[in-house]
Amino acid sequence: MFKNINFGMSMLCFWVSYIIVTCIGIFHTIFNIYVLKMKPMDENGMGEGYEKTKPWHPLYNIILFSIFGWLYMNSLVEPTLTESLITGAIWMGICIIFDIFGWVLIKHPWSLSFKEFYVDYQPWITLIYLAIFAGPVVGYLITLI
Repeated sequence: MFKNINFGMSMLCFWVSYIIVTCIGIFHTIFNIYVLKMKPMDENGMGEGYEKTKPWHPLYNIILFSIFGWLYMNSLVEPTLTESLITGAIWMGICIIFDIFGWVLIKHPWSLSFKEFYVDYQPWITLIYLAIFAGPVVGYLITLI
């Protein structure tokens, strides 16, 4: 049933997609601040430049994780819907765990509190996790075309 799973390739696709999505979000924020002259981060919050990018985050994720989901599913000898669902669940689980460390627990200029990340960032964070889960499934469906 799972003889075709290639965990190394799955992780490569996941991490490349995660890094690209993160970079796009950062560049979008920088664009908003420097080109569109939106307010930057200050002691009161992440700033208008970042806040205006939030509705775009699920879109970045569904596009990129679907592309990399397709690349992963296309690399399998016999991709199946079950494998795409399991891959999506693994990708989403890794992302949830990594986000706790990378955006909440490890302090840096863009880190957030639990409330800011998991409550104030709604509905975007939930839509992002659903997009990441759906990426390999969309990728699998594209392989059927």
